[in-house]
Amino acid sequence: MAEGMVAANVYNRMIMPTSYGDPEGEYWRLINGVSQWDVGVERQVQLKGQDAGRLAQILSPRDLSTCKVGQGKYVPLCNHRGTIINDPILLKHADDLYWFSIADCDMWLWASAVAAERGLKVDISEPDVSPMALQGPKAEDVVAHVVGNWVRTLKYFWFKETEIEGIPVAVQRSGWSKQGGFEIYLKDGMKGTKLWNIFKEAGKPWGIGPGAPATAERTESGLVSVGGDTDEDTNPFEVRLGKYVDLDVPDDVVGIKALRRIKAEGPKRHQLGLVLDGATPAPLGTKREDITRDDTMVGVMTNCTWSPRMKANIGYALISAGMKAGETVIVHRPGGPTAARLVELPFL
Repeated sequence: MAEGMVAANVYNRMIMPTSYGDPEGEYWRLINGVSQWDVGVERQVQLKGQDAGRLAQILSPRDLSTCKVGQGKYVPLCNHRGTIINDPILLKHADDLYWFSIADCDMWLWASAVAAERGLKVDISEPDVSPMALQGPKAEDVVAHVVGNWVRTLKYFWFKETEIEGIPVAVQRSGWSKQGGFEIYLKDGMKGTKLWNIFKEAGKPWGIGPGAPATAERTESGLVSVGGDTDEDTNPFEVRLGKYVDLDVPDDVVGIKALRRIKAEGPKRHQLGLVLDGATPAPLGTKREDITRDDTMVGVMTNCTWSPRMKANIGYALISAGMKAGETVIVHRPGGPTAARLVELPFL
């Protein structure tokens, strides 16, 4: 295994490690053990002030009225056309303090513009907060070993603020995998190396090692990457996120009128899985590739990867609503046309 980071992406104006030189080892560690991720690029947009809750709801097409302090909610944020522009986890710290833990996008600019336009009394900032993720079936044992067994009763997306050897953190059951795990929100950027090493050392009995949210597991598990699996016209209903949209939220919620109309008319596209022909790994798909049926364009493949568990190349199709699971299509790959079968998501 290589020592240290060997590949990275720019994400939210920062460097995000994406590989430590052993992709297969990193994948199976996530599936069978515990993987440690530097996801400090997952920045927080903080809303603070008497109108913080009101702004959080105006930005969110999901009903937040029952959200309690210490609770998080997954929220597909949309623009006025109902197009999804980010899908953060909202964390409610107090009635006047919220975080949006965002994907790759300058959401603080969007939030600031909406707050100013509505004349709200709220301060919007990017606090000194940098998450680290522990993911995999053994992650709970490692985190409990460090912070205590109370973490085992933490419900999904709920969080608790605590200290680890004097380091202020918030511990949340969450993370961009379906293998179970936690995100540790570091609230002192000077203590990043110390926090990393605490968990690295504590996790040795469970075979901990570094990784990144860049394995085939996210595709196998049907997780959506906003910006990767979506385009400038994608709404939540097209990418299986409709259950996180509450159409009866107030009319002043950004995009809700458009989302009501889209729901009533029925989305024109939907997201399905693709199982491509061939038994050897094909080039990773990171750019949209056309999908045809009977020489007619019906959609695009938005990502493609080799699945070690399925022993197949798999991907997502953003495709005409008339296309159904079980049908065969052609994906126009750089190496030539490839037949593929449409399936429901998730794969596993």
